[in-house]
Amino acid sequence: MTDPHSAERAIDAAPATDAASALLFRLVELGVRHVVVSPGSRSQALALVAAEFEHRGAVRLHVRLDERVAGFTALGIGRETGMPAVVVCTSGTAVANLLPAALEAHHAGVPLLLLTADRPPELRGVGANQTTRQPGMFAPTVRFEADLPVPEAVDADGTHEQSVMLRAVAESAVAAALGEGTWSPGPVHLNLPYREPLAGVLPSWLGVPAAELRTAADPDPDGPPVDAEPEEEASGALYQGGGGIGESDVPTEPEDAPYVLERGPRTIVLAGADAGTDAEELAHVGGWPLIAEIVSGARFGRQLVHGYRALLRDPELGGRIERAIVLGHPTLSREAARLLSDPDIEVIAVRGPGEPLNLNGTSIAVDRIAVATGDPDRAWLGEWMLASRAAAVDLTPPAPDADGLSSAEPAERLGAIAAELQVIRAPLDRTALVDAVWRATWPHDRLVFGSSRLVRVADEVLPGKKVPVHSNRGLAGIDGTIATATGIALASQAGSGAGVTRVLLGDLAVLHDVGALLLPPHEDEPRIQLIVGNDGGGTIFDGLEVAGVAGAEAMDRVLYTPHTVRLEQLALAYGWEYRRVTTRSALDQALTSPVGGRQLIEVPLER
Repeated sequence: MTDPHSAERAIDAAPATDAASALLFRLVELGVRHVVVSPGSRSQALALVAAEFEHRGAVRLHVRLDERVAGFTALGIGRETGMPAVVVCTSGTAVANLLPAALEAHHAGVPLLLLTADRPPELRGVGANQTTRQPGMFAPTVRFEADLPVPEAVDADGTHEQSVMLRAVAESAVAAALGEGTWSPGPVHLNLPYREPLAGVLPSWLGVPAAELRTAADPDPDGPPVDAEPEEEASGALYQGGGGIGESDVPTEPEDAPYVLERGPRTIVLAGADAGTDAEELAHVGGWPLIAEIVSGARFGRQLVHGYRALLRDPELGGRIERAIVLGHPTLSREAARLLSDPDIEVIAVRGPGEPLNLNGTSIAVDRIAVATGDPDRAWLGEWMLASRAAAVDLTPPAPDADGLSSAEPAERLGAIAAELQVIRAPLDRTALVDAVWRATWPHDRLVFGSSRLVRVADEVLPGKKVPVHSNRGLAGIDGTIATATGIALASQAGSGAGVTRVLLGDLAVLHDVGALLLPPHEDEPRIQLIVGNDGGGTIFDGLEVAGVAGAEAMDRVLYTPHTVRLEQLALAYGWEYRRVTTRSALDQALTSPVGGRQLIEVPLER
């Protein structure tokens, strides 16, 4: 007898919803906790299942109108958690807008799962609305990709072969995104074609672990043989691919034994973006100078070198380097790039997220390293530390003249008061700005650097401090900075996470990602401060060779690109609290006051 409830559901059910349920729930079972949705018709089944999981408390759902913003929000979540966030979008140009985030995820080694809805295969290449060839769109960047068959079956109990296949694909996708085998973490693309009806009622088995679902009884081994029913041909090929990113991007089989760093060569440890604390530990164990970019997460410790750019140019220090051990992705200085491009330097690059480093064509990529026993070269380290102390910049604000302020002599007292007022009223410059943000940030906070002039200033002058730092230095673009930082804030503050996410960026980076300022009113606001150094355009070009070649008019027109945007009105339109600060004391107060939501702090700067 047919179950009347099953018959009733069959009328309202949709293969698209059942397929989305099987795929998304298996991703949740595998540890995915964040889903970023950009609304669209073709992807509605995925979005509605994600909304149901949010209602059940299984995931945190983030809705973003702009797919580019959605992609970078998920990138930020992956950066902070080490687990891929899912991005859901509809077909057509929506998919192409995910490419910038996918490229950054590939080059920076950040896990990311792209679920792109699509028209069925018969509508591709025939002029159908909102349809393009989505399979392979991310081929040079992804760790795994699949163009899945169109779901055809309504799954009554969750055991249909369609659901089984989708669970298996989910397992492959998460494993690839996390860096299965010899691959580093990175993006994964699942293209999901659907036919109408594009959504139906949710299946009763949604959320039931696969192991608990009812399975069909095995055939009686003593009975007559049962002919297998011919399978219907699936509509759409299960195309699997990925990793088509060139031999230089593919590490060899991991080594069993660590690479032993012998004593002898004059060595430095160079920490680039995302190097982490391992770089500082290696420098400490080896007794070597540590050159750590501000975005490395390794700018701390006794062997940290201050003012490293000038010291790398010094023939008595940088000119005598024989070996460089590199962790992370160095990108902020030409001096470091020049060193790593020198074929006479032995470069040992520790494999990590992203592409292997080999600028000089002779670099050795290793999985693990160990330091040989023996005495460190104390003379070599001592030379660097002595030069480092001399190069260190003391950014401590001058202390008040206590004696003068308390003097009984009116002239002396008035002079001390005038000097104190001059300090308080002094306009901010870039050095004071980056110093204030650095001092206000602590280990429970997050600091995100945009790819602007400010990150280079910070790299030149800031001292050591162990704080969590993020920056999109995989491709070092200015796009997606606010969205990435929002994802980092959401992930780090999930549950009862403490701290504030501070974002130090330029005005053009804000304007480039202005859509990321929009947050749905019903979603929790992260504690985030955008500290915008506004110099009215792209002053980073003033320090490049082009400034000596281009005329002033052409320089402004196509490179500096001045603007007159009023950031206050922009912030208020998107629901952000706004502050404009022009002095160090006002900035310190803004940065250290309690933060309850989203703040945009504008700091006007001279060109």
